[in-house]
Amino acid sequence: MIGILDYGSGNINAIGNIYSRLNVPHCLVSKVADFEKPLSRIVLAGVGAFDHTMKLLKGTELLEPLNEIVLSRKLPTLGVCVGMQIMAKRSAEGSNSGLSWIDGEVVRMSTAGLNSKPLLPHMGWNSIEPVGAHPILEGIDMEKGFYFLHSFCFRCNDKQNVLTRTFYGESFVSSVFRDNIFGFQFHPEKSHSNGIRLLENFAKL
Repeated sequence: MIGILDYGSGNINAIGNIYSRLNVPHCLVSKVADFEKPLSRIVLAGVGAFDHTMKLLKGTELLEPLNEIVLSRKLPTLGVCVGMQIMAKRSAEGSNSGLSWIDGEVVRMSTAGLNSKPLLPHMGWNSIEPVGAHPILEGIDMEKGFYFLHSFCFRCNDKQNVLTRTFYGESFVSSVFRDNIFGFQFHPEKSHSNGIRLLENFAKL
């Protein structure tokens, strides 16, 4: 069963609707007792600013059991948008510490290579380029890509944590991974067939 973290941030209903259409068992995780359910995977969505998202998560009782289930029990975990960014150690967008699940920091995207305005946020469809093969990307149309909406991006300190890159004025990291942890800057729940396939692939890992 896929547990979708419900802490006040992210398009959790849209993700749940996709899993309903795929007939994949899932549930919302909004209290500590929910971690006692037979969870096999975790989805950590997020929208908005880094500090606000971390404040929301820290304002619940979910952070300690979340760390345990992700870092100790090694359940496959998928972060979406700011849910990916808070996996870093810190962000230039704020002052709060992140989860530090993946060695890196979140930085404001460079606009030096862009001409058309508005330069940020990076909004709309863009292709992705895999750095290496991985089952979670199986069957994805890389050229069609995914839907993005962000002004900050993940900078990995270890290049082995980079799963895909995307070009917007310059090449930036659009997804990361380490062991059981995956983070995607784009929104699979808004990315039609590619997004559905990605969420389905995650459910099969």
